[in-house]
Amino acid sequence: MTQLTQGQKGMTIDELAQRTGMTVRNIRAHQSRGLLPPPEVVGRTGYYDDDHVARLELIKEMQGDGFNLGAIRRLLEGVGNSSSEVLGFARAVRAPFEEEEPEILEAEEIAKRWGGEGDPTLLRRAERLGLLRPLGEGRFEVASPRVMRAGTELAELGIPPQTALEVAAKLRRHSREVARVFIELFLENIWKPFERAGRPDEEWPRVREALERLRPLASESLLAIFGLVMTEATEKAFGRALERDLSRDSRRPRSRRRRTTRGQRR
Repeated sequence: MTQLTQGQKGMTIDELAQRTGMTVRNIRAHQSRGLLPPPEVVGRTGYYDDDHVARLELIKEMQGDGFNLGAIRRLLEGVGNSSSEVLGFARAVRAPFEEEEPEILEAEEIAKRWGGEGDPTLLRRAERLGLLRPLGEGRFEVASPRVMRAGTELAELGIPPQTALEVAAKLRRHSREVARVFIELFLENIWKPFERAGRPDEEWPRVREALERLRPLASESLLAIFGLVMTEATEKAFGRALERDLSRDSRRPRSRRRRTTRGQRR
């Protein structure tokens, strides 16, 4: 933590509690468990700084994500004076991969967009795929409006919602594999060397920047490669279909009209 110099004043434990929304009792408990470093004592008063604030915010956010205090303590071991950097990294990890505002829709509106299909089993399937989150009273949060728009356009093309959801399930499975490739890339080349070096304080910004840059790089490279693969697949599929059509045409007997015309010429 930052050492306070003569005349410099931090926060008392009461002020720290007010700023972080925690009770003094909880702050002292975190200190006794080794989750929070002791304050800088000036005279008889302990003073806390912004690093204490960052660490308490990190503890709260990780608890909200379901981490127990033992797991949080293991993460914080060896952090030193970089609590704010760890907090920034933890937030970067949990941040949505794509910045897309969810949309709230009524069940009737969803059914309308799906071509009038109001089957409850379709909604439940979309929930299991993570596309919809029920809010109660027939309202749903649409996690990705872009995916919903794609489903709407598929319905306009005559593709039933059951088929569209099957496609979404397949895409989800394949996307999980693609995500694993990029996560392993980050872990092997960025995170593990950082850990082997002892997580030096000055390297936290670089590690967080690498994670943040990975997001658009993953999206852009995946989209570019998909475009190449889609072009190849389309050319092969329709090339074979055209070859079959041409082959069938070449085997068809000539029309009666053309044979009659030849007879008339004789």
